[in-house]
Amino acid sequence: MSIPFQELLEFDVATLSGKLRARDISPVELTEAYLSRIERTDRSLRAYITVTDTLARKAAKKAEAELAAGKWRGPFHGVPIALKDLVYTKGLRTTGGSKILADFKPDHDATVWTRLKRAGAVLLGKLNLHEFAYGITSSNPHWGIVRNPYALDRIPGGSSGGAAAAIVARSAAATIGTDTGGSIRIPAAFCGCVGLKPTWSRVSRYGVLPLAYTLDHVGPMARTIADVKVLFEVMQGPDYRDTCAAPVPLRWPPKDAVRNLKIGYFEDDGRTPVTPETRAAVRTAAEALRNAGFQVERFQPHNLEEARELWHKYFVVAGGMLLRTMFKGRQCDLSPLLKQFLEYSGAEPALTAETLLEAWLRRDTLPAKFFSQMQRYPILLCPAAAIPAFRHGERNWLIEGKTVNYLDAWSYTEFFNLLGNPAVVVSVSHSPEGLPIGVQIVGRPWEEEQVLSVAGALEEQRGAWKIPPIA
Repeated sequence: MSIPFQELLEFDVATLSGKLRARDISPVELTEAYLSRIERTDRSLRAYITVTDTLARKAAKKAEAELAAGKWRGPFHGVPIALKDLVYTKGLRTTGGSKILADFKPDHDATVWTRLKRAGAVLLGKLNLHEFAYGITSSNPHWGIVRNPYALDRIPGGSSGGAAAAIVARSAAATIGTDTGGSIRIPAAFCGCVGLKPTWSRVSRYGVLPLAYTLDHVGPMARTIADVKVLFEVMQGPDYRDTCAAPVPLRWPPKDAVRNLKIGYFEDDGRTPVTPETRAAVRTAAEALRNAGFQVERFQPHNLEEARELWHKYFVVAGGMLLRTMFKGRQCDLSPLLKQFLEYSGAEPALTAETLLEAWLRRDTLPAKFFSQMQRYPILLCPAAAIPAFRHGERNWLIEGKTVNYLDAWSYTEFFNLLGNPAVVVSVSHSPEGLPIGVQIVGRPWEEEQVLSVAGALEEQRGAWKIPPIA
C-alpha cells in the first residue's frame, strides 16, 4: 500500500533511509511527493531558483532499480535533497543568486555534491539565496524574495534563506548551505531548523562559489540533529582538490563521556543587546542541558569584539577584492546592496604590507587566546541572533534602550567564522509572535562530534518541534 504524500514528507532522513533500504518506501513516490510539495509552496516561499524535476525523476528511478537489486549506496540512497545555488553541479545552472551567472553551467561538480550523489542522493534543485551570499535577508531582486515559512512577511535569514525555508516547508528532506558570517546559522535560527557550521576546512569548499576564502564554510542543514550528523558524515573529509580540507577522522564520543563536559553560557556579548525572548531562550537551553546531566555555568568569554573587528576587516577587504575581480565590468548587473558593498570596500584604506602582516599575525594568535578560555568550557552556549526573524524592509529596533541595526542581528555568529569554531543552531522556543528562536552550541576546532552530541541532548530535552501550517 502506498504511503500518502503528506506522510512521506514528515519522515526525517534517518527514518527515510531505513524505509528506503527495506523497500517500504519507493524512491519514485518519495521524489514525486517532494516535487508536488515544491509546486504547491514555492510560489509563496521562492525557496528554489532551479527545480531539476526531470533529473530528479531519472535519479529516483535509478535508485529504485538499484535498491530492488540489493545495491545500497549509503544513507542518502533515494533521499531527495537540494543545494544552495553556490554549489557547483555539472551541466546544471549555478547562479550564485545573481543575474550575472544566470546562464553559468559548471563543467564539474562540487566535492560535497559528488559525495552526496555517490551516497545515492536525489537532487531536487538549486536553492535561492542572497546574491553571492552577501546578506542576511535573502531578499533577492533577480530570483525572488525568499519568505519565512512561519510568516511570509518575515525574512528567512541569509544568505542560505532558501535552504532553511525548503527544510521547514518540507520541500526538501535535507539541504546544503554555506556560512561566511552566519549564513547557515541565522536562517536555521529564523526558520526553526538545524544548521551546522563546521570547523574551517573540515568540509571541502572545492566547487563552491567563494565570498571570502578564509572565512567560507560549507555545512549541512536539516530538520534534526540526527539528520545533520548523517549529512556531516558524508560531506566531511580530506579532498586533494581543496588543499585546506583536513584529514580528521570521525570520533563520536560515548554518551557518558559527553555528559562530563562543562558548558559555559552567555546571554549577550556585552556589545549588542538581545531581545528578552532571546535571552530567555538561552536560559531555557541552559536549564534543559542541566536537566540532561551537564554542568552548565554562566561564562563571559573575552576577545569576542576583537574577533568581530578582525572578521570585518577580512570580510570587507577579501570579499571586495574577490567580487571586484570576478565581476569587473558587470557591476551594473548587481543588486543595489552589492554595489554599495563594492563601493564601501573599495573606499577602505588599502592594506600595506605591514598592516596585512599584522592582520595575519592577529588571525594566528587570537584563536589561541580564545581557545585557552575553552579549556574549562569545551562547549559554549549563546544566542544565534540578537532578534527573531524580522519583517522584510525593517532595519532598526530599540532593545534595552539601544538602537540595534539589522546588521547587528548576525553579530553573534561572525566571530566564530574568524576563529574557526564549529557551531550548530538548535531551536528551543518561540517569540510572542510564534517565531522560532534558536541558540548556538559552539565547540573547539575539530570537535563537531561533541558539539552535535550536546545539541542532540538539548533537542531531546526540548521534544518534538512543530512546523508551521503552510498553505
